[in-house]
Amino acid sequence: MPVYHYRCKHCGHDFTEHQSFDDKPITVCPECGEPTVHKVYSAVPITFKGSGFYRTDKGSSK
Repeated sequence: MPVYHYRCKHCGHDFTEHQSFDDKPITVCPECGEPTVHKVYSAVPITFKGSGFYRTDKGSSK
C-alpha cells in the first residue's frame, strides 16, 4: 500500500497515511479538525542501472 504525506494548511500538522489507491484523500486534519489538509508531493528517488541513460555513457550510441 502506498504511503501518502499530508499537511494541514491551518495548523501545519504533518502526517503520513498508508492508503489504497481506491481510498479518498484525507481532507480533515486529525490534530485541529479543520478541513484544510492537502497532499504533499516530493521527488521520487530513481536509480538508473546499465548503460544508455547518460550522454557520457560509452556503448552502442547511434
